[in-house]
Amino acid sequence: MAKFLATYIALPGTTGEAFEHWHDVFGGQLNLMRYGDAPAMEGMGFEPDPNAVAHVTLTLPFGVLAGGDSMDPEHDYPVRDTAYSLLIETDSADEARGYQQKLLDAGGQVGMPFEKAPWGGWYGQVFDRFGVMWAFSAE
Repeated sequence: MAKFLATYIALPGTTGEAFEHWHDVFGGQLNLMRYGDAPAMEGMGFEPDPNAVAHVTLTLPFGVLAGGDSMDPEHDYPVRDTAYSLLIETDSADEARGYQQKLLDAGGQVGMPFEKAPWGGWYGQVFDRFGVMWAFSAE
């Protein structure tokens, strides 16, 4: 039986910086392990940079975000896209605005202004400086 669902994101060498930033914005508990700190992994097929993030989790009161540095030099997957977002539902519109402002102040861009939504609540999107789309919703 499944235990929980966590969002996992692989960034192109910026995972450590991104998770530290998200920890500053949202709080929670950050656990980060770099390849240089991990035990040797036999049969991996390549030698990872010891400073690359092998695995990181940010445990928040409202969910878990996990990730690692992308290890596929053959492909350049776009991070900034509208095919996905990390949706956070807050207790109030002011709480959502506060998170959005922290992301914007650190180099983010508005994807969709935080406004009254047709369904009656509030909704908006911000792309952070790493290209990740954060969507915020509040009643």
